[in-house]
Amino acid sequence: MKYARWKAAIFSVLFLFVISGAAQDSKKETQLRTVRGVVSDKSENPLPNSVVFLKNLRTNAVRSNFTDSEGDYRFSGLDPNADYEVHAEFEGAKSPVRNVSSLDNRKEMVINLKIDRKKS
Repeated sequence: MKYARWKAAIFSVLFLFVISGAAQDSKKETQLRTVRGVVSDKSENPLPNSVVFLKNLRTNAVRSNFTDSEGDYRFSGLDPNADYEVHAEFEGAKSPVRNVSSLDNRKEMVINLKIDRKKS
């Protein structure tokens, strides 16, 4: 009988550790950040199929993404403890580089990028 209670107590403790670990993992996931915005020209016209580059300044890893038909882009799952640089390119023209600081605690940041398209 004592063995059964001891076994139940060990099982309960292990179960609490598993639940605690799962709670910590989900807490880490909720802390991840998102950067999104619109790429447009100086006249506020969206630029679909622009390429947006996101550089992690801690690891120097670069991610890229195309804008959709409305000029929207999105990067999610970003490390909240890293600083980033983001810029867009379209037909050889580039937007200014914008910074995303780890000191900014917003979970979702909206950074609209403007590209000055040169007339040919």
